[in-house]
Amino acid sequence: MFVAQRVLGIDPGLTRCGYAVLDSNGPGSPKAVSLGVLRTPPSDQLPQRLAALQAEIVALLREFRPDVVVVEQVFFQVNVRTAMSVGQASGLALAEAAAFGCQVVQYTPNQVKNSVAGWGGADKAQVQKMVQVRLGFSTPPRPADAADAAALALCYLSSAPLRRHVEALSKVVGA
Repeated sequence: MFVAQRVLGIDPGLTRCGYAVLDSNGPGSPKAVSLGVLRTPPSDQLPQRLAALQAEIVALLREFRPDVVVVEQVFFQVNVRTAMSVGQASGLALAEAAAFGCQVVQYTPNQVKNSVAGWGGADKAQVQKMVQVRLGFSTPPRPADAADAAALALCYLSSAPLRRHVEALSKVVGA
């Protein structure tokens, strides 16, 4: 049995935070509701940038009322400064989604690439192309941050039936 869901994917970042809202009414039927990027000026102080990003995330949650929020897991970054800002943006998204009462899920970039493009080493162009195909767009979604957010939501939707099955089995076994 499939449950209709609204999923908000978030590709966290302090300068550019991608988001995508997808609706799904059954397997293989995701529909894009909204895609975009939240931006904060690098010239602003960190607390102001975080406050602005937090307000934008809250606005997304209020406007779209997602059932599930999927956030890219900060897995590894070569640049420590970038990792810190991505981690801060990720923390805001995770906390606000939880406070809003959403189910919150995280995937690593490789899990998303494997799910959407069939290979964990896929590049951004391959991910954008697969998001285009799976959502029926005439061109690849841009910017890449929005496409990555859509890929996160698609990753969740492709694994949701298995997740529900495992949860149901664990209730039976645990009972």
